[in-house]
Amino acid sequence: MRLELALVSYSRTLIAALLLALVNIASTANAFETRATGAYVVDVTTGTLLMEKNADVPLPPASMSKLMTLNMLFEALKDGRVTMDTTFAVSTRAKNMGGSTMFLDETDRPTVKDLIRGIIVLSGNDACVVVAEGLAGTEEAFARLMNDRAVDLGMENSTFANASGWPDPNQRMSMKDLGILAERLIVEFPEYYGFFGETEFGFDGRSPDNRFNRNPLLKLGIGADGLKTGHTSEAGYGLVGSAVQGKRRVVFVITGLTSEKERAEEAERIVNWAFRQFVMKNYAPAGEKLADAKVWMGNETTVGLVLSEDLNLLVPALVQGEIKGEVVYDGPLEAPIAEGQEVGELVLNLPDMAEMRVPLVAEQSIEGGGVLPRFRTAFAILFQRYIGEALGLSL
Repeated sequence: MRLELALVSYSRTLIAALLLALVNIASTANAFETRATGAYVVDVTTGTLLMEKNADVPLPPASMSKLMTLNMLFEALKDGRVTMDTTFAVSTRAKNMGGSTMFLDETDRPTVKDLIRGIIVLSGNDACVVVAEGLAGTEEAFARLMNDRAVDLGMENSTFANASGWPDPNQRMSMKDLGILAERLIVEFPEYYGFFGETEFGFDGRSPDNRFNRNPLLKLGIGADGLKTGHTSEAGYGLVGSAVQGKRRVVFVITGLTSEKERAEEAERIVNWAFRQFVMKNYAPAGEKLADAKVWMGNETTVGLVLSEDLNLLVPALVQGEIKGEVVYDGPLEAPIAEGQEVGELVLNLPDMAEMRVPLVAEQSIEGGGVLPRFRTAFAILFQRYIGEALGLSL
């Protein structure tokens, strides 16, 4: 695939118009209509938003918010504050939790591993309270930590009042925030992610008839490997799901379905649509130069801007079209510049979709120049800015 560059220079920013043989993914994506009241579908491999519906609206998340409790626990594991064999006490409050549980008793001392499986497979409200009290002393204190962490992670439309997703006016998450959280769990904690694919678990042999994972996709053979269901009368039926096929991973969030059956059907429909309607293509390899940026105060006057990673983008399988992108940097760049240093971005603006940004790095190192090179580049830049532009010239 050949890339055509038309360069336009500005006083502080250089923009290169980049024409790619792509499709207006948004128009194709919008053709998919979901029965969910809220939805968010993203191709994690390419960072492409495929579909959204009320994605930024804070909604009751039900047990899907247990993913935030798991995130806090996974962080504690990674930081060394706990291990898989660490045990926690079970309080009366935890034991008396209603809804779905892992049937803990106050005499139990479940391990962190038990609690992870109890939360993921059994959706144990009691397990969430045990984790909250074990890490923060009280569930209220843990909820405050969850809120602080949500801000750190860029989850702008989420608030937490408890660890389990128990109905509360202050327990709200947007579909986009749940998608952000799901992607984080996949990318940042691969050593723990396998728990999400477990289909059954029974703590100490208790309740053998209630030990199965409610995720309807895990046994369908479509690459699904997570993450969490949710249901309350207020929220309806929801699912944060993920599936892998070939080199692609898709994460999706749906909520507001009317039954387990409708949730299962809609989830399978979304996965099939996401993988069948789009194919991933490589448009440029890592290291390909997309533009030259002006440099001053160095021994060279320009530096190449190259891709730091392969440019893989999604294209609808049956449709062809074109979109535009831009190479942007804040210039002129000041030397010294190190090879591989991030100095710009490739910005892809897809109509009605989230903006995509790909880092661009310096093709080679540029050393700081002596007095004469510095004077020459400074004069050239000033001439272009104040004289060349007035005369319609370009250097």
